[in-house]
Amino acid sequence: MPLPSDIPDLASLDLLLSVAELGSVGKAAQEHGMSQPAASNRLSRLERRTGLALLTRTTAGTTLTPVGEAFAVWARNVVRPAQALASNVAALRHGQRARLRVAASLTNAEYLMPRWLLVLRRDDPRLDVSAVVANSHDVCDRVRSGQADVGFVEMPTVPRDLSQRQVDTDELVLVTAPGYPAAHRSSPLRPVDLLTQPLLLREHGSGTRDTFVAALADALRTDAPKLPYAIELGSTTTILATARAGGGIGVISARAASTDLRNGSLVPLAVPGLRTGRALTAVWLGSTPSESAMRLIELAHRLRDASAS
Repeated sequence: MPLPSDIPDLASLDLLLSVAELGSVGKAAQEHGMSQPAASNRLSRLERRTGLALLTRTTAGTTLTPVGEAFAVWARNVVRPAQALASNVAALRHGQRARLRVAASLTNAEYLMPRWLLVLRRDDPRLDVSAVVANSHDVCDRVRSGQADVGFVEMPTVPRDLSQRQVDTDELVLVTAPGYPAAHRSSPLRPVDLLTQPLLLREHGSGTRDTFVAALADALRTDAPKLPYAIELGSTTTILATARAGGGIGVISARAASTDLRNGSLVPLAVPGLRTGRALTAVWLGSTPSESAMRLIELAHRLRDASAS
């Protein structure tokens, strides 16, 4: 049930109690960090809002009227719990600064987050950091439920109920063993050809899978391409191993495939018209992340810029 419109604000009640204690509007104003005219105006508005004569003003000072004395008793019963609330909020805020819970999708967690956390802990050894790895959809659920202060995802579209900031970029590659038939085609694969290939994909909910499916849908100009020959695998390591063994075409972050591509155990497959770039994004609940979460977000963005230079 909403409060009545004539309920006074807490700051005015607190100021009135200071006048009662100090016997002077000027001294009360000084204690509250405001000018005497501003304090007098606030007290006058309080009287008008309540419809009560609360103060007696004389050249010797300001005292409460009998009605004001009764009002002050009730005001104390409101202000003291509010002061306790403010103290508890400050303690919670301090706790948020001292502890940071992070959730990150696989690409972020394996290839970027170790450096982020190393630098963060070096700058603030007292910060208690915990991190979990999950697919992008699960990361969002953890942030949404309050289990994580900040999440890092690699999905094409971030849910609208979460705030976001891009911290880096990534590229998906299609890879396979050098002896795999698709690696020896006389012409590059077309996006439509992928519909009949044994694609090695992460599980549903993975940002890598979502990015690839969205890119393929865009290339084919369709909403939901059917992938009847796709093979769902639960980890990057399994996709790489299966692709190396000739089990299909792996769809994976270029960061994850870089070692295999360098040593020749996997080769990239070009698919003209398939755009697989993606954003790596920090997400949090509410308009502003906690102080420690913001430091990690800024750090991730700064390290991206340093790597690019």
